Amino acid sequence: MTTSRHGISRGARLFSWRGGLLGACLLLVTACSSTTLVYNRLDTILPWYLGRYVDLTRSQSRAFDVGLEVILDWHRREELPRYVDFLDSVEQDLESPFTVATLESYADRAEEAWFRIRDPGLEQLLELGASLSDKQIRDFMKVMEKKQRKYERKYLDRDDEEMRDDAFENLEETLEDYLGRLNDAQSDRLRVAADELLRSDEVWLGERRAWMAALDRELEREPGWQQRVTTIVRDWEDNLDPDVQALYDRNRSIVLWAIVDVVNTRSEKQDERLRKKIADFKEDFELLISQAKASEQGQELLRNDALLRPLWIPRQELFGMIKTKALTSASAYFESFTAPGSG
Repeated sequence: MTTSRHGISRGARLFSWRGGLLGACLLLVTACSSTTLVYNRLDTILPWYLGRYVDLTRSQSRAFDVGLEVILDWHRREELPRYVDFLDSVEQDLESPFTVATLESYADRAEEAWFRIRDPGLEQLLELGASLSDKQIRDFMKVMEKKQRKYERKYLDRDDEEMRDDAFENLEETLEDYLGRLNDAQSDRLRVAADELLRSDEVWLGERRAWMAALDRELEREPGWQQRVTTIVRDWEDNLDPDVQALYDRNRSIVLWAIVDVVNTRSEKQDERLRKKIADFKEDFELLISQAKASEQGQELLRNDALLRPLWIPRQELFGMIKTKALTSASAYFESFTAPGSG
């Protein structure tokens, strides 16, 4: 089993029931109905989503937008080609039986991609945090507490049977998204796996509450608070109780083996669907990459043409308008990242 620099099995957070293993392996950007639609509007969606946690002033919003555009430009140029390379390797792996080691390698690459975008994103959020008023900080923590209570009601009120039913349904739904309808034997395999799981929702929510308490303390913003918050975000898993880690690893192993068994028993029709899904994602990423190149060329032409320069419109303004439906679907997508990872 591969272990990250945080002392937790690589990719453990990425194998959540809501996101699904395969969705994680596709680097989490494929959970939306239209990858290109949402990706091209992240400069609107992310500030909108942030606004659900804290109301920013106009100057704070402008500063955040500027920093976000830099990160998104970098991500499109540098990271999306990596995603295409990754999907190429997945296509090649489909020619042989899947193994747990194969899925572990996907998790390694997904976590590395997460680390690459997490660090610049965290740096920008810390810069924003320095500009927030005490009231904005209090409002932010109130939202966090509200979400905590929401998760506790949603997950802790379940009995063990309901937990396992939820785990089974989420696993089945995720795999059917990639493979199409599962046959009885494949569904039975997932049911067996779900029934073997031990509850971790209470443990996860307890860890989340402790994390929130640590964050709340540091958001008093005493000297050196940025570095301490960085440590909290990056290294929290180092402090996991060994029994908690063992629980997470046990459940994760059960899920990995179940997914391997289902993928390896896919029918010809399921195989065709899976390959088409991967090909569609590759096509979306390649289109996004080509749009970045075209945008850079077009903006350079406009900047160099004195006659047309007054007509140049920043890309952020071009993507500034977005329909409510797209925002709503994006909200559901981002919410999925904060749900408990294992029943």
